[in-house]
Amino acid sequence: MSQDLFDAMRQSIIDGDPEQAAALVQQAIAQGLDPLVALNQGFVPGVNYVGEQFAQGEMFLPELVVAGEAMKAAVAVLEPEFAKRGTERQILGKVVIGTIEGDIHEIGKTLVATMLSASGFQVYDLGVDVPVMTFVEKAREVNADIIAISALLTTTMVRQKDVIEALQDSNVSAKVMVGGAPVTQGWAQEIGAHGYSEDAVGAVAVAKRLMGLA
Repeated sequence: MSQDLFDAMRQSIIDGDPEQAAALVQQAIAQGLDPLVALNQGFVPGVNYVGEQFAQGEMFLPELVVAGEAMKAAVAVLEPEFAKRGTERQILGKVVIGTIEGDIHEIGKTLVATMLSASGFQVYDLGVDVPVMTFVEKAREVNADIIAISALLTTTMVRQKDVIEALQDSNVSAKVMVGGAPVTQGWAQEIGAHGYSEDAVGAVAVAKRLMGLA
């Protein structure tokens, strides 16, 4: 019976159906299923499948976005259950993420945040139009392992470098990932970023590499 439920959970992510994903969590809780098991055996396989299909060009950005929304809906219901039961998710690392000051593009950043969270990272999403020092202060506050900075404009991507310099000046040792439409691997290397990805699936792989997990 649990396998049918796991299959339905996986499919809710593939279909990008937040209401179904949330309802399946409630069903699992009613049946006494461990929320961590529901996450790892039900929903995460769906995220992994969508990520693989996206990487192979079989799924596209809109499908990735709705899958991310479904995963967010599932996690929103699961998190209180983790707290209630004292269940400890394995945290791969702490990531502070945001879109840099002057830039209000959100979809890509939110998708990366969702994929990282679904993959086991503890994510602190600062939102959009985030000042340089807010990244630094939050990273220090939560003892972040990684800071992920998005920029969708050529006029704002230069501020990614400002964050890296501010981190150095403040002696904050978090590693920095950058991304966004105008951002390239060459730019990442030029400003001293530790990682770069052009999409959310790749960002998870980069984060795992920076944590020494891949």
